[in-house]
Amino acid sequence: MPRLISLGSLAALFFSSTFVINRALSLQGGHWAWTASLRFGFMLVMLILILLATQGEKALADVKDVFLKHWLFWVVAGSIGFGVFYSLITFSSQYAAGWVVATTWQTTILATPIVLLFFGHSVPRKGLIFTGIIFTGIVLVNVEHASMTSLHEVLLSALPVLGAAFAYPIGNQLVWESRKGKHPRLPHIQHPILENAFARVLLLTLGSLPFWAGLLLFTSPPPPGSGQLVSTALVALLSGVIATTLFLNARHLAHKPYEVSAVDSTQSLEVVFSLLGEIIFLNGVFPGWVGLVGIALTVIGLVAYISFQQETL
Repeated sequence: MPRLISLGSLAALFFSSTFVINRALSLQGGHWAWTASLRFGFMLVMLILILLATQGEKALADVKDVFLKHWLFWVVAGSIGFGVFYSLITFSSQYAAGWVVATTWQTTILATPIVLLFFGHSVPRKGLIFTGIIFTGIVLVNVEHASMTSLHEVLLSALPVLGAAFAYPIGNQLVWESRKGKHPRLPHIQHPILENAFARVLLLTLGSLPFWAGLLLFTSPPPPGSGQLVSTALVALLSGVIATTLFLNARHLAHKPYEVSAVDSTQSLEVVFSLLGEIIFLNGVFPGWVGLVGIALTVIGLVAYISFQQETL
């Protein structure tokens, strides 16, 4: 268990780099559209190299075949699950501190059951009390944010994150439904390469490319500077590769439901790490008692909710 907790916590640390670096880029004047799209450009290269090194050329050929055979599905799933999700996250970083975005992002825990219901699945109702605790914490954090800025900036930061919180599980659920072949309007995609988590991420990344091209054409941002290129590559490496690998490895090593629950619960530390990272590297302002209570409620609610969900499996 200590090893699982350590790996999960380390993954949360690297995941939190997304919120801190995105905030740093926004403060430096880097356009949010480049911050978002460049990350997935670097992710594309890194994922190809990872699959090539671990699975060989055949894996890449399999990914190409699966993508081309169902290209429309992957474009839709990738555009929603990666494109809409991450563009909204980066947009919100212009108007709120990284720890505020990280805390608000935890609404994805609340959005996931709604997405499952939309796809016709039943979800446990007894965990609603924990979702209430999480929601209360997120509201308090944004109240704290409003006291430091304005309602206008709170809306511009919170509403995009709420949209992202739904887009991410929708994209993932589309892939899950397609693999299971139980949804009448989705293609049934069966291929052994889909068992590889990195291959699935690569397929979604490929599917998101038209979205990123369209976003850049629509926003017409000025060319990115060298600092933005380096920073987005760093996010791709730290969050997209290292954090994902650590988290998937921790989950793979967990054999019992309470162990899986413990690993998933460590991801609530993203909020704490984002706050500490912003204070240390960006001279961020330490939140007042309302914000601290909000963070505490969010973390406690997440841990309790995830633990409860595992117990009901």
